[in-house]
Amino acid sequence: METYFERLTNLLLEKNDRLSYGQARTWVELLWEDFESNSAKAGDVYKGKNVTERIVTQLIQQYGDKLDEFVATNPKYKHLLDNDHLKH
Repeated sequence: METYFERLTNLLLEKNDRLSYGQARTWVELLWEDFESNSAKAGDVYKGKNVTERIVTQLIQQYGDKLDEFVATNPKYKHLLDNDHLKH
């Protein structure tokens, strides 16, 4: 997992230079977990890490440059992104 998260974090940092490494890593983990949990809730068969990576990559390509603006309109996530920490 570390390889996936590291690769996606670096991609996000390329798209959005307003995020710290810790914030970018948190976003990657949130997007990853959100996709996998929503897929499971929908009853989808687990398709593996490569599919999840592809979906998160698409999200980063499409929205990565705006993710820091998301917190302003969605304060419930503020605590996750305020501190420069990594989720484990």
